[in-house]
Amino acid sequence: MARKVLLITGASSGIGAAVARRAAAGYDVALNFNANRAGAEAVARDLQAAGARTVLCPADLTDPAGIDAMFATCDAAFGRIDALVNNAGIVDLARPVTGIDHARLRQMFDLNVIAPFLCAGAAVTRMQAQGGGGVIVNISSVAARLGSGGAYVDYAASKAAMDTFTKGLADEVAGDGIRVISVRPGIIETEIHAKGGQPDRVARLGPGLPMGRAGSVEEVAEAVHWLMSDAASYITGTTLDVSGGR
Repeated sequence: MARKVLLITGASSGIGAAVARRAAAGYDVALNFNANRAGAEAVARDLQAAGARTVLCPADLTDPAGIDAMFATCDAAFGRIDALVNNAGIVDLARPVTGIDHARLRQMFDLNVIAPFLCAGAAVTRMQAQGGGGVIVNISSVAARLGSGGAYVDYAASKAAMDTFTKGLADEVAGDGIRVISVRPGIIETEIHAKGGQPDRVARLGPGLPMGRAGSVEEVAEAVHWLMSDAASYITGTTLDVSGGR
């Protein structure tokens, strides 16, 4: 049976890298990254050792031309796409709304909302032409329903937009056999907390969560992999929290 093809944005580290490694047994994988080539190459080596074909797709997803180039690379390598994981995203330093300026909002929404919107559109066009359906998983955040007041309201708003987009797109393409789901991680052990200026956030908040700990990228990847599988064939247009009860 032919292997399916998965494209993951932001696949050089964190959740994206974990999703790629979990998928290696059943998918050939296109790995998008922007600056971290070494990380993407390390992921590719792991996938190849597990029997997956890979292709590196360097691209700045805030540039529509970069998105076009990424899909062109995937097309040339594999000739099809069966699944897309919209994982690439950013957070910024903790600020109240009064401290968030236009430049920060532009950067946040360009990568966290506009890029996955365009990536999903490009993937849907290909899936529809291929026939046979497909799956799109958008990596959101529980911040979408918590609001992140006093810290990351712009990030939370961008993820809430992704959840709404998930539902709308799912309704549009259900008749084509294309499923669209949003996964909302909670406090997960990744480097994103340091990028947000709080490198101790996992250690500080983890013990106070209902399950008494932070989650791992592998736990998020397992959820994503299940949603991409035929075992989840009747699931679309909804969100799944991977948050330890947060």
